[in-house]
Amino acid sequence: VVKDGDLVVDLWGGHVDADRTRPWQGDTLVNIWSTTKGVLALAAAMVVERGLIRYEDPIARVWPEFAVNGKFGVSLELVMSHRAGLHAPGAPMRLQDLYDWHASVASFASMAPLWPPGSRCVYHAFSYGHIVGETLRRADGRMPGRFVAEEIAEPLGLDLYIGLPQDQDRRVACLAASHDVDDWIEEQKRTGYHNALLAPAITALTPNERAWRAADIPAANGHATARSLAFLYGILARGGKGLISPAGLARATAERFDGMDVSLNEHCRYGAGFVLGGKESPIGPSPSSFGHNGWGGAFAFADPDAGLGVAYVMNRMLGRGEDLRIRRQRMIEAVYSAL
Repeated sequence: VVKDGDLVVDLWGGHVDADRTRPWQGDTLVNIWSTTKGVLALAAAMVVERGLIRYEDPIARVWPEFAVNGKFGVSLELVMSHRAGLHAPGAPMRLQDLYDWHASVASFASMAPLWPPGSRCVYHAFSYGHIVGETLRRADGRMPGRFVAEEIAEPLGLDLYIGLPQDQDRRVACLAASHDVDDWIEEQKRTGYHNALLAPAITALTPNERAWRAADIPAANGHATARSLAFLYGILARGGKGLISPAGLARATAERFDGMDVSLNEHCRYGAGFVLGGKESPIGPSPSSFGHNGWGGAFAFADPDAGLGVAYVMNRMLGRGEDLRIRRQRMIEAVYSAL
């Protein structure tokens, strides 16, 4: 927890391996799943502020190949608020294809929307990262992982990576899964939108593989410490100094969608890539808060009204049930009750 720029809570415990032989350390890294989406949302906001693209612009403005098969008018903000109809690739995709950046983005560029863009909210679990990331690359010239490293992590001295160097493997905690960790996938099967999770098929333990860690998967393979995420969101809670202007941050966090995600069967509020706060939100009770949560229980957010940056990461992944909600709720309530 970072309050008004100061680190006020910094706790860790547990083990980095399933055999519980190696204790978690203060600099232990772990895969943060979709909590990575908030980091990419910041990177995109920085590119937007530099005038290289606008949220409302068609993506094809900087990525001409994307315009085919009815996607000419699909804007960046439609993808970033999970309303573009591109939540799954249009053709079968293997895990190796997901790791191949150019093969993945070519697949998304050539496909037709799976439903009319803007007509519904369906969580873009992996496509969010590749489509937004390629738009960033076309506008700025850098891969998303390199942009995050050079513009965010290195200047601020953060333990934060999209595409983990092999020499950092020694610090990474291996993921473990509860019996119900796949319940959100089962919910998507029930609602009929599960093809995003089967092409390719990803398991809770896939991030333990070196190939996953090394790839650019900016929707899901960020590696970080809670301390670094809290510092990052603590800066954003104070207006983004050194990263982005308050006006640029306001554009990024302006509400784009408030309603039901029909694939997850739950109420969501989205800005441009950020989950927005409020009652029942996974990133805090304040309507002004913004951030992102990840599969298994990680979350990170800023609350500008309270001057807070808060983050939690873990390797013991839980399902969407009561255990996860209670764990998250107790931590967030403890933070706010201590203010």
